[in-house]
Amino acid sequence: MTSADTAVARPDEAGPPPAGPPAADPGTGDGRGGQAGALTRILRRPALGALLGAVAVFVLFTITDSTPQHLWLTQTGFQAWAQQAAFFGIMAVPVGLLMIGGEFDLSTGGMTGFCAIIMALLVGNEHWNAWAAVAVTFAFGALVGAVNGLVVTRSGLPSFIVTLATYFVFRGLSVGGVLKVNHGSTNIGLTGTDHPGLKSAKDVFGGSFAHSSGLPVGYQTGILWFVGVTVVAVWVLARTRFGNWVFAVGGDADAARKVGVPVRRTKILLFMTTSTAAALVGVISFLQTNTAVSEQGVGYEFYYIIAAVVGGCLLTGGHGSALGAALGACIIGMALQGVIYSGWDSSWDFTFLGAILFLAVAVNTLTYQRAMRARR
Repeated sequence: MTSADTAVARPDEAGPPPAGPPAADPGTGDGRGGQAGALTRILRRPALGALLGAVAVFVLFTITDSTPQHLWLTQTGFQAWAQQAAFFGIMAVPVGLLMIGGEFDLSTGGMTGFCAIIMALLVGNEHWNAWAAVAVTFAFGALVGAVNGLVVTRSGLPSFIVTLATYFVFRGLSVGGVLKVNHGSTNIGLTGTDHPGLKSAKDVFGGSFAHSSGLPVGYQTGILWFVGVTVVAVWVLARTRFGNWVFAVGGDADAARKVGVPVRRTKILLFMTTSTAAALVGVISFLQTNTAVSEQGVGYEFYYIIAAVVGGCLLTGGHGSALGAALGACIIGMALQGVIYSGWDSSWDFTFLGAILFLAVAVNTLTYQRAMRARR
């Protein structure tokens, strides 16, 4: 194992504690130390608060469900909030990784909408093969992430400012640019059915699966993409050298650089991950609806950050969990749909999310501080 591999102890992973004198081993003695050690390991997991929150939110809307057939506990209810969670979660997970690495990306909301517009223009206006359009959209997303990462790492400017500027650039292009090339309309849709590659692309990105008598429309394939992105991110953080690097650069970039961690490359790759995920969301969104609008994705960057924070990602970097960010997205999906199923005024959505955010930050901070005290 290289020095880069041991640059940081991942706080969201179970494993053997650092070596120490036998007398200080919390698992020895009268048994109370072992219990404290187990509790510390549990508290060190950033996803804990998100898991408890997800269970609490699910139970809340199970109790308050006011639909005639209590649909919240049926396939229909699960499909509704799971699809919403997938839409946010595909972005929330890589945004969480970027936050663990100590950076922010405020361009993600605008990027998802702009990537959907690219797909719509290439397929609908330019009559490209849908798969070629998908490839170009992904390449564009990766390029934007690379540019953001290079500017942040080489200029020293805060990623908050750099990506906010990127957001406004794409926001302007989504409105002014689309009006110019789309004959004065901000809505780009497909006309006709003769679009090469469209059907197979829709099956992969915008189709559905698991149709049944209880759910004739099935589940959107976006849910599978959400699960896949989460599994890959969890594996990367837990089992790869790059996962060590992510925690290291977010915890202390200077210390990480001194032990050989490629700080600049790690951060650039993280920015590329978030922007490529934005391209994926844009592709899925367009292929589900066959349309793209200029206002699409505006403001959603805050949902992604909320999901990551609810999932245990600290704003200061160096601590967090991909699984926690995914659970945070599930909480948001349940909240947005649960309010409807409970018959509440949807105008209170933001109040509900604000309360969840505050409680999650409080719980995550307290558990993190408790775990750090227990380790000393």
